[in-house]
Amino acid sequence: QVQLAESGGGLVQAGGSLRLSCAASGRTFSRYVIGWFRQASGKEREFVAASGGSTYYADSVKGRFTISRDNAKNTVYLQMNSLEPEDTDVYYCAADLRGFSTKVTGYNYWGQGTQVTVSS
Repeated sequence: QVQLAESGGGLVQAGGSLRLSCAASGRTFSRYVIGWFRQASGKEREFVAASGGSTYYADSVKGRFTISRDNAKNTVYLQMNSLEPEDTDVYYCAADLRGFSTKVTGYNYWGQGTQVTVSS
């Protein structure tokens, strides 16, 4: 069992940058696969990036977003550059002890989300 808490969201102009953080409880953080997802109101939650021995990115964010983790701090980061209005969503981090996954169903533990708004 793990608890997750996202932070770092906010309002930014198109072309700007934000860094999201996901802080996790416990001493077994390094064992977990960590994913980032995003969701607009009334739409499905979609995969953004994941870290679990290697990294993987959705095509929509490839080259602009970078996922990283600091196991000593039990924290995973999502660096978001060259932001676009289409990136406006609630962003969630997720964790699981099972194998690497890009699917919502591959993660059992979720944070409460942080709002990212990109203006034109």
